Amino acid sequence: MERQNISSTDFTFMGLFNREETSSLLFVIISVIFFTALVANGIMIFLINTDPRLHTPMYFLLSHLSFIDMMYISTIVPKMLIDYLLGQRTISFVGCTAQHFLYLTLVGAEFFLLGLMAYDRYVAICNPLRYPVLMSRRICWMIIAGSWFGGSLDGFLLTPITMSFPFCGSREINHFFCEAPAVLKLACADTALYETVMYVCCVLMLLIPFSVVIASYARILTTVYNMSSVEGRKKAFATCSSHMTVVTLFYGAAMYTYMVPHTYHAPTQDKVFSVFYTILTPMLNPLIYSLRNKDVTGALRRTLGRFKNSHRVSEGAF
Repeated sequence: MERQNISSTDFTFMGLFNREETSSLLFVIISVIFFTALVANGIMIFLINTDPRLHTPMYFLLSHLSFIDMMYISTIVPKMLIDYLLGQRTISFVGCTAQHFLYLTLVGAEFFLLGLMAYDRYVAICNPLRYPVLMSRRICWMIIAGSWFGGSLDGFLLTPITMSFPFCGSREINHFFCEAPAVLKLACADTALYETVMYVCCVLMLLIPFSVVIASYARILTTVYNMSSVEGRKKAFATCSSHMTVVTLFYGAAMYTYMVPHTYHAPTQDKVFSVFYTILTPMLNPLIYSLRNKDVTGALRRTLGRFKNSHRVSEGAF
């Protein structure tokens, strides 16, 4: 039952659970994806911080990618699941503003971090002798700080303007979270100019890091092609393929949402693509990096081995 004492400033989500015949199944699937994403990213962070062999710039950046994934899936999914269990679909104006800001900040930070991670692979393959200098600890922290600054700048710029429009009539958001395009459809003022500015801003946020990715991998492919060692080629492709897979999945869905003109959008399609890069991608990222990476799987085996040995020692003591 929907609660009756809804404030006049509250919004209502149409959400994903609006079909009785599929709502329970969707709830179970999204719950599994959410907990898998938290566990998988948590394991990645733990392994990278505890295994000395993973104390490299690439894995340092990867641990922060996992942290961002955990944060931004947690800004959306828990509310969806709790609302389903409580039989409600509302969110307060303050809650919607906070969700909108956190989402923009975290996704923006991931956009920039993925782009700069391509630079790390470029340096590792094209300038291996200078890698310790070009990817020092200081540079890594600058990359992290730059990613967070870019994401938070997007959140601080767009959120106040988006939420300052007057919302009259229906306050029902045809989405499962407070994403800007869905919220702006409820505004009873002319938002054309702002939507154009937001479009340009989002295009730049996507194209700048994506251009870094393209430029980096163009140089990487040229270097790999000129390698005489077959083993060196395989190792180079192995270290880059995981990152390219993640970039393709994340940027592809985001580009549809923010770069395809809204006249070509349909609410159902928007939800599907939003599910892909806000819910599925945080789960897929650590799985892609772990399943396709011998260093990570080796670290996991060593950690499990140490756990088994300590367990045997504790049993022997009794």
